[in-house]
Amino acid sequence: MSKLLAPATVGGLEVKNRVAMSPMCMYEAKEDGLPTPFHFAHYGARAISGVGLIIQEATAVTPNGRLTNHDLGLWNDEQTAALKELVSSVHYLGSKIGVQIVHAGRKALNVEHPLAPSELAYGEPYNAPTAMTTQQVQATIQEFVNSARRAEEAGYDMIEIHAAHGYLIHQFISPLSNRREDKYGGSLENRYRFLREIIDGCKKVFSKPIWVRISASDYDETGQQNSMQAWQQMARWMEEQSVQCIDVSTGGLLNKKPNIPVHAAFQTPYASAIKEVVTIDVATVGLITDPGLAEHILQTQEADMIMLGRVLLRNVNWLNDAAQILHDHQYKVFNDSYARGQEYSR
Repeated sequence: MSKLLAPATVGGLEVKNRVAMSPMCMYEAKEDGLPTPFHFAHYGARAISGVGLIIQEATAVTPNGRLTNHDLGLWNDEQTAALKELVSSVHYLGSKIGVQIVHAGRKALNVEHPLAPSELAYGEPYNAPTAMTTQQVQATIQEFVNSARRAEEAGYDMIEIHAAHGYLIHQFISPLSNRREDKYGGSLENRYRFLREIIDGCKKVFSKPIWVRISASDYDETGQQNSMQAWQQMARWMEEQSVQCIDVSTGGLLNKKPNIPVHAAFQTPYASAIKEVVTIDVATVGLITDPGLAEHILQTQEADMIMLGRVLLRNVNWLNDAAQILHDHQYKVFNDSYARGQEYSR
């Protein structure tokens, strides 16, 4: 059996394969942050198709922390109850499901006065941010913790703390967006403190695995961004804090298109560099559409989990096609009725 499609324990989770659906904003929520029938169909279809772990799209910890007004939220009881139904539905269909919790910071599109570590604007069409007071920093940490507690109540199998793509935690981590002079700014250890305190708080209320998504490069040409050595140090700190998987992406902090070659698995070298310094699992993402390439990444131990994004939007039955390509005859589809879809290859 292929390593990609074989059962495994990854990031503290027993999963039926090493394919995870990467969190992707769908902008289909109501303005109150509640899921709609779309979300049940969207995630349910990927569960039926056999995805081992589904990570729900970026879900805001507070109304002013939404990327847009049509993002899911996890800050009140009504949302918790509705998302509990979504979790139960995905579990019934055979997949594990987690939720990515987020605060957009200066990238909150519909917020008049967005919060950020410093008064450094992201750029059009976003409003200029307000530098957070120490009290606002502490309150926001508590909002992450509150959402983690709600995730526990809703029955999610894991949470992923979104510290990537230029959102609030990433804004604290990067010296390009954090010019604070208090204990949350300056040194790498200080800039990491916001994330450290969020992780520690979430551990107290969420009993299952905690993952963190990072952007291991800001594609900055001035030499001011965090180095890979800095990211490796932060990865060590995450491991010390009992984070069970680091989901490695890149970019999103700066309002410009990076001048980089984009190719299949272009972000995997960053995941591999993180994996060199930790013993916990590492996930990789980014234009991994070829099952053979995904299998190669796992076999060469460049990463432990393959995150699929847009390819799962184009082809909901990607895993079935992967089994054909990898000649994995032990792969099982959802049920006997779906097995009829494989008969063309027999």
